[in-house]
Amino acid sequence: MNFRQFAFNNVLRRKRTYAAHFMSSSFAVMIFFIYSVLLYHPDLQGEIAASSPTASMLGTMGLKISQYLIVIFSFLFLMYSAGAFLKARKREFGILMLLGMSDKQYRRLIFVENMIIGLISTVFGIGFGILFTKLFLLITERLLLLQQGLEFLVPIQSVFITAGAFLIVFLLLSILASRLGRNTQLLELIRSDEKPKKEPKASVLLSLLAAVLLLAGYGMVFYFVLGRAFSLALLAAAVGCVILGTYFLFTQLSVYVIRALRKRESLLLRKINLLTLSDLAYRMRDNANMFFMVATVTAVALCGMGTCLAIGDPKLSEKDNPYAFIYESFGGDSESLAQSELQTKQHLALLEHRLSEGGFTYTKGASHIKNTEEWQSVMSLSEYNQLATALGFAAETLNVPSEAFIASGKVSRAQNVTAFEPILDLGNVAPGEKQRKLTVVKRLPSFVLNNYNDVYVVSDDYFQAMNRMKDDTNQVTYYYVIPNWIDTIGVAQSVMKEIPQDTQGYYNIRSLVIEWYEFKQLNGLLLIISVLVGGVFFTYAVSFIYFRLYADLERDEKQYQMISKIGLSGKELNRLVTRQLLIMFFLPFTIALVHGIVAFINIALLLDISMLNAAFLIYISFFLLQLTYFLMIRWRYLRHMHLKLT
Repeated sequence: MNFRQFAFNNVLRRKRTYAAHFMSSSFAVMIFFIYSVLLYHPDLQGEIAASSPTASMLGTMGLKISQYLIVIFSFLFLMYSAGAFLKARKREFGILMLLGMSDKQYRRLIFVENMIIGLISTVFGIGFGILFTKLFLLITERLLLLQQGLEFLVPIQSVFITAGAFLIVFLLLSILASRLGRNTQLLELIRSDEKPKKEPKASVLLSLLAAVLLLAGYGMVFYFVLGRAFSLALLAAAVGCVILGTYFLFTQLSVYVIRALRKRESLLLRKINLLTLSDLAYRMRDNANMFFMVATVTAVALCGMGTCLAIGDPKLSEKDNPYAFIYESFGGDSESLAQSELQTKQHLALLEHRLSEGGFTYTKGASHIKNTEEWQSVMSLSEYNQLATALGFAAETLNVPSEAFIASGKVSRAQNVTAFEPILDLGNVAPGEKQRKLTVVKRLPSFVLNNYNDVYVVSDDYFQAMNRMKDDTNQVTYYYVIPNWIDTIGVAQSVMKEIPQDTQGYYNIRSLVIEWYEFKQLNGLLLIISVLVGGVFFTYAVSFIYFRLYADLERDEKQYQMISKIGLSGKELNRLVTRQLLIMFFLPFTIALVHGIVAFINIALLLDISMLNAAFLIYISFFLLQLTYFLMIRWRYLRHMHLKLT
């Protein structure tokens, strides 16, 4: 048996330990390969097909960034797992060195073992990627609303790029892993399993700091949203506090709580609590870094996937633009005014004809918005009520001509009316007339106009007087309200071809269904990216738990064998192991769940959308996956322990 065969047999003998390492690596390779297929598929021509150049550019950029994230995170994960495996094999390496293995042979053994796992993972990952390519292409067609479909094809560039990227990753990993722990003394390697562990300790101040940092981070996020303090530095500080607080939660606060529970004799001496709490403190300290990484990675995956699911709701598009079609005529000077009015009539007649052909009923409204010398937008009460009633809102009234109210725009509709001056200065209404002022009596929360700024609604008489202003531009906007606007895609595409976008600035036409399609496609791209990357992150997160569990397997065998000799029954062993595994699997998940809930609440408040359905779907899916994985590992772990104890 030569050296390479010896290394290969080492991997085979430890296949149970390396199983999660291998499967996670293969899954990362598969997802990277899927991204490459989407980037280099001939039907997409190197770019993600979308209804707008912006969505195409962002989608292509997002897939490339996702590939970088997968490679970087895969390297960090594999490096961490390699270090954990080498630490668990100290005694084995000590025996090999005692039998004459040199330092050079040690490095070569680690290098060859990691390259074997890497090569097999790359081959299996690309193979499964090819196997599932058609499924992912079908999902992509649906998410991106592609009518032509995507042909099943595997670009050769995808195979070479995926193989090259991960071979480099595994090569670097093997080189670095071969240099870990090579300076450890021989006696220390051999006696690594016999070395007693120190009593876990926790700082009271750092435990308190964990709670303070988490509360401060949550508080800053709520202040960022509710207080409208849109500061990148504040948001970064909040995220930093939550991450640091999570770290101290696992390394300090959890150990402190367990030690506090151990001091309560009534709890400690009940049934198997003594064994549970005594061993739990050591496990929490040994696995604190792993718990921290799992909780952080899972929280990122939950938030990314949940947010992308939530913002795909068509009701969110209606919040920004409640009208199926908007036609803006900008008029112009007196010479071009007649031509502009004729053109507007022709375009509106064409649009209404296409709607009638499609069997759509609509409500039409118009607004003649004027701007004051201070560029404040003003419209008449009758035109506002026409649009409001078409959208299902109540009509408004003004008691006296000197009153006005604010119709909120996109940016300012969530702001309080007290933040604005109560007097509206309209300037000179007519030549020789004294300056007149209006009192703003209220702000309406309902979103009737899709302006970015506020619009002041005044009485019809006052608005007519404003028509004598010298800066009158004759701008008119026509609105069409259609209840089933999602079905108008055919009409919208036809009208957009027959009425092309004006390049001279005389008119502009918008379609809600086309804007929603573009938004839906962009969201579909985000969903593809977030789900696949989130899946990789989640797979790595549960793999952390798996290899940490099996890294301590030999120690656990000896511990349970000794305890069974003094009377530990099979049922008590099941309960003891179940408690410990529950904490290992679900404590990080629970912390990630709390982080995700706080994030979802603030995203819902910021975007004024409901995150409940998306959050529920994501949490249930993750919980069921975690539960399935827990039950499978628990069954295998207990089966192994019972075989060792019999």
